Amino acid sequence: MILDSLKNSALYHSLNPRLERAFSLIASTDWTGMEPGVHELDGRDIFVNVMDVDLKRRLDAKLEVHDAYIDIQVLVAGTEESFGWSERKDLRQPLGTFDTQKDIQFFDDEPQTYYTLRPGQFTMLLPEDGHAPMVGEGHIRKIIVKVRR
Repeated sequence: MILDSLKNSALYHSLNPRLERAFSLIASTDWTGMEPGVHELDGRDIFVNVMDVDLKRRLDAKLEVHDAYIDIQVLVAGTEESFGWSERKDLRQPLGTFDTQKDIQFFDDEPQTYYTLRPGQFTMLLPEDGHAPMVGEGHIRKIIVKVRR
């Protein structure tokens, strides 16, 4: 899990050959006017889910993991969004099997910690990270940029 300012995104380009393009698209796109839903930015190698969502209580947010994609999550509108986080290797309570079509599996474990994302920041979640997004109060607009590993 990485939490940092978008202005520092170049520090992470070397982690994956597609990250430089993904961060360039994040910086050059007006996300406030884009229709909610999934939009391909570079085919299925880099795509984005634009979401307008109500945040939820900690108890209602389930940890999730992905295999094929790295998540870059950015708060576009709203004051903050919290995330639960746990090391994937420590997750013990699956809620079903891994869905390879959707690249996701949920868990009912208690997160090891919580952290908060604010405008101008991003969190990058790798396959080793269990994460429970969209925790807090209120309504937000966010993007989840999916980058193929």
